[in-house]
Amino acid sequence: MSKLRLTLACWDYDRTRALADGSVVPEGIDLNYLTLPVEETFFRMLRNREFDVAEVSLSSYVVSLGGAEPPFIAIPVFPSRFFRHSCIFIAAKSGIREPKDLAGKRIGVPEYQMTAPVWIRGILQDEYGVDPASPEYLTGGEEQPGRSEKVPVEIPPRFRVRPIGPGETLAAMLAAGEIDALYTARAPSTYATRPRAVKRLFENYVAVERAYYRKTRIFPIMHAVAIRREIYLANRWIAQSLAKAFAAAQRATYESLATTAALKAMLPWQNAHVEEARREMGDDWWPYGFAANRHVLDTFLRYHHEQGLSPRRLRPEELFAPETLEDYRI
Repeated sequence: MSKLRLTLACWDYDRTRALADGSVVPEGIDLNYLTLPVEETFFRMLRNREFDVAEVSLSSYVVSLGGAEPPFIAIPVFPSRFFRHSCIFIAAKSGIREPKDLAGKRIGVPEYQMTAPVWIRGILQDEYGVDPASPEYLTGGEEQPGRSEKVPVEIPPRFRVRPIGPGETLAAMLAAGEIDALYTARAPSTYATRPRAVKRLFENYVAVERAYYRKTRIFPIMHAVAIRREIYLANRWIAQSLAKAFAAAQRATYESLATTAALKAMLPWQNAHVEEARREMGDDWWPYGFAANRHVLDTFLRYHHEQGLSPRRLRPEELFAPETLEDYRI
């Protein structure tokens, strides 16, 4: 019997490499794995629906659920997670010294609905009292002019959001002091090329992020995995098959990282990093599945609604194929 042929677009993660090289095979599926940069995957999936399955921005996916006929359904697999305190960059000219100083400032964001800025605005609100509606947000390309929102969003007027000029970039504007700060997923080039002009808000971000995790038990989810809805509806079994395969690929990476005889990654203190992650976050420090991530997802969905990106506060259960919300027991 022939297998269902599906194309998956996803970046080259250690936790998905077993799917890419074929050492883990989803049950009943002949998987064509396309290794693409995340920005390209997001753009092509969200704008053109080019792939059967794809890594997607969590925020963009949630925005897509607000339409009359949502185009995708996700599985609780999270290939990208990231503590984002390190991703708040400030202009030296801005006078910003601590989080509260961000109130009322001009903040660059590549896209208002982008997952990283959603988390950053929410964390700044919860932990430091910075109202997400206080700053003015300027959107556009970080390094290349002409970037726009990948998915259309209608933002309430209390949030001041406007695009930058057609020839401008956020990285250059930050260094010039034309914006006061930048919330982003990628360090701007000017952080390296103009170190006197561009700084991090939290230079000691590792300690800050560790303290945040200890307090909240949140390791922010950035990306999920989404299936085109018409393919899922015609083959409901693929949600579980894919979720199981992603989990198996991740287990292979956990086992690889536990190897102490030789280092698989070019990190001199890899073993120390692994031991620290286990001490702080447990053996499964990058959990997949619904139950282990419900509190993280619920927090994100609150932020998404409070920042004007969701017309109502969604429940975490509404994000995923129902088959993946629980598993059988023997």
